Amino acid sequence: MNATLADPLIAKYDVAGPRYTSYPTVPYWDVTPSAGQWIEHIRDALGAAGDHGAAIYLHIPFCRALCTFCGCNTRITRSHSFIPPYIQSLLAELDLYRGHLGASKLEFGELHFGGGTPTFLTPEELESLLKGLFERLQPRADAVASIEVDPRVTTSAQLEVLARYGFRRISLGVQDFDPRVQDIVNRVQSEAQVREVTLAARALGYHSVNFDLIYGLPLQTLASVDATMDAVCRLRPDRIALYGYAHVPWIKPGQRRFTEIDLPEGEQKRALYELGRQRLEREGYREIGLDHFALETDSLWQALTSGTLHRNFMGYTTAFTRPMIGLGVSSIGDAGDAFAQNEKDLQRYQERVALGELPIQRGHLLDPEDQVLRRHILRLMTRLETHWDEPDDYTDFVATAAQRLAEPAADGLVELGAASCTVTEKGRGYLRNICMAFDARLARRMPDKALFSRTV
Repeated sequence: MNATLADPLIAKYDVAGPRYTSYPTVPYWDVTPSAGQWIEHIRDALGAAGDHGAAIYLHIPFCRALCTFCGCNTRITRSHSFIPPYIQSLLAELDLYRGHLGASKLEFGELHFGGGTPTFLTPEELESLLKGLFERLQPRADAVASIEVDPRVTTSAQLEVLARYGFRRISLGVQDFDPRVQDIVNRVQSEAQVREVTLAARALGYHSVNFDLIYGLPLQTLASVDATMDAVCRLRPDRIALYGYAHVPWIKPGQRRFTEIDLPEGEQKRALYELGRQRLEREGYREIGLDHFALETDSLWQALTSGTLHRNFMGYTTAFTRPMIGLGVSSIGDAGDAFAQNEKDLQRYQERVALGELPIQRGHLLDPEDQVLRRHILRLMTRLETHWDEPDDYTDFVATAAQRLAEPAADGLVELGAASCTVTEKGRGYLRNICMAFDARLARRMPDKALFSRTV
């Protein structure tokens, strides 16, 4: 399905590039903190957290089947024998943090379950996990709890357990409603299944329902995306994440079930996004940052308009919450000036926790330049602008940003001031490319092998 790139902007900017859920991006992490260093960075961040508390992320890797578009760390199984020991490891890891930090309970402002498939867990297993967590965690009065779910395996009984522990945000993995597309990516689910979970969540008081959609999947066409948008608009979630499919078969071998010949690329792929974007805007959704949309009644839009929108490894959030403590296999923590990622192998993760070790596999200590550049990229991602007229926002690399942005400015993607950059309406679709102008590590060491997905 490859297309000739007739649009000169697409031809110019359709390159491999990061999505900037962090800066530096994971392939450029080079100084892993020791367990002692990581705890000190977490302690300092908690001291500076003010009114927000920590963010807690739990990774539940288990899935019944492999969705071939997926880039997450997963364990494919139908057995629940893995669950009790994994819950024990999660709680033991949290106990390690409590012990190192000298806290009987950790206060949190945000709690998120991701995966994998968190609703792989039965209601009884969810109850066991949540009971253990809330014996160790203290929610703030305004705390937010959210979960990612697979509509095919999610029941009202699971949602009831979660609601009793304060979960009010839910994200449904929808991706696409076209049967041909669903079949080739091994994710077959009906509109009725998605509707049932959506209505059950709303009846239980979940006030923010998100749908994850993907454009650029194999066999997608304008007609199929249009039909998917029809179904989405009938169900009317509060938020929508419209992600570009990241084809990285060198990282995720499951994606070899199809080839580039099956994929819409270049202009074809951009046309799918534009169709979806225009339809959503007609339905009252507002574009937020990169690939996200929300109704004006949703807190994500309100955070954008009030200037409090934040972005981290969990995606866009409504408030600046730091540190983020990642629990579970492959989870990533963020202390602001340091990152740490847990072991990716499930057995290795559990062995290290059982030994009383923080299971850090890799991470990064940000140097002063990293911290400045991170602020610029975060501003671009959440506010569509940045500036470097204050000493704290300036580095030698930023001083040359205008040179790297000259061509995007000539193409109408950004407006440059003496010490500022503002993304234009036209430039929103090239936000990743614009952020690359502030990526010193990428500029100094271009990868010699495939690391990132295409930006368009």
